[in-house]
Amino acid sequence: MPSRLIDTGARPFLDLTCYARPGPGRRDHFSRTDLEIIARTAHRTPEVMVKVLTHGGQSLGAVGRHFNYLDRDGELPIETDDGQRLRGKGGEDLLIEDWDLDLEEDRRTSNLRARGMRRPPKLVHKILFSMPAGTPPQKVLAAVKNFAREEFGAKHRYAMVLHTDEPHPHVHMVVKAMSEEGVRLNIQKATLRHWRREFARHLREQGVRANATERAARGVTRPQKTDGIYRAIGRGGSTHWRQRATAVAREMAAGGEIQVEPGKAQMLETRREVVRGWTGVADDLVLQGQVELAQTVRGFVKQLPPVRTEREWIREELLQQAATERHRAVASWRSFRAQQQEAAEQARQREDRARERDLERSRGRSRDHGHDRTR
Repeated sequence: MPSRLIDTGARPFLDLTCYARPGPGRRDHFSRTDLEIIARTAHRTPEVMVKVLTHGGQSLGAVGRHFNYLDRDGELPIETDDGQRLRGKGGEDLLIEDWDLDLEEDRRTSNLRARGMRRPPKLVHKILFSMPAGTPPQKVLAAVKNFAREEFGAKHRYAMVLHTDEPHPHVHMVVKAMSEEGVRLNIQKATLRHWRREFARHLREQGVRANATERAARGVTRPQKTDGIYRAIGRGGSTHWRQRATAVAREMAAGGEIQVEPGKAQMLETRREVVRGWTGVADDLVLQGQVELAQTVRGFVKQLPPVRTEREWIREELLQQAATERHRAVASWRSFRAQQQEAAEQARQREDRARERDLERSRGRSRDHGHDRTR
C-alpha cells in the first residue's frame, strides 16, 4: 500500500505513487479542501501533535498515579466527559469508581487466566494533545473538549487536564479502553492520522492556525523518540542519548566524519519522491490558475530541511554545542580583557588625578613662598 503524505480523508492528493496528482479523476483540479491543505502546509502553519503514551494504564495503581500526576496532586481541575470539574485530592478515586475500573480489572484478570495470557490489556489509554508555544491554552482545551465529544461521546469514558507549566500548552486525556457497549478501543496509525486531522480542525474552529500533515510531506527526517526518552533528554538524564552521542563523538574524534547509516539511501529516495510530488502539485496549480500558490509551493520545496539520519543529527548537535562553547569561551575572554582594560583605565585616571592634585599643591606652596618673600 502506498504511503500517504498528505491525506484529505477519503483520498490522498500527495501520494508517492502518483507524484502528487489528485487521483483518478481530473488530474489538474484541486478541490477547495485540497487548496486549503496545500496552502497551510506550504506556509508552514503550526502542526498539531497527538501522541499516545504507551507506558502505564494497565493496572489500577498505574491509573491512579497517572491521575495524580495530571492534576498535580489535586491542584489542577480534571475535566470529565459529563462536564464535571474535579479538584482536590481523591478525584482519581472517584473516577476509578465511576468508570468501574476495579470491576474491569477483575474481569480482565479472569479472562487472562482462562486464556493463559501474560500481558494484560490496558484499562485506559493516555493521549497527549499539544501545540507550539504561544497558542492560547484555553483554546487548546476547548478544541480537545470538542474533539473528545465527537470521538468518544456516549462510547468511551474520558477525562482531561490542561497543563501550562511548559512553553507549549498541552492537554493530557485519559480514555477508558473498554466502551460502554463492551468494545475495546484499538488505536492504530490510521487512527492517529484521523485524530490529528480532527484536532487541527477543531483548533481552526477556535480561530487557531493549525495543520495536520505527514512528516515526510514536510521534509521532516529527524527520528521521533518515545515519550520517556524525549523527557529524559529534556532533563539531561537519557542514557539512550548519552550512549549514542558518546559513540558519535568518539567516531568524530577519530576521523572527523561519521559512517553513513544504511537507511540514508532510502531516506534520500523518499525525499526525491516528495520533491517530485510537490513539483507535480505546483504544476497542477498553475494549470488551475493558482499561480501565486504554486510559487509558494516551489519556495516551500526549496526550503525543505536537509536529509539527515539520527547519527548525523547527533553530529550536527555536537558541532553546534562545540561552537556554542567556543563562543562562550571567546565571549568570556573578551569580557575578562574588557574588565582588565577598564580596571587599568580607572587606575590610570586615579594616577592622573593624584598627579594633578600633587601639582596643584606644589603650585600652592610656590605661591605661598612667593608671598612670604614679598612681605
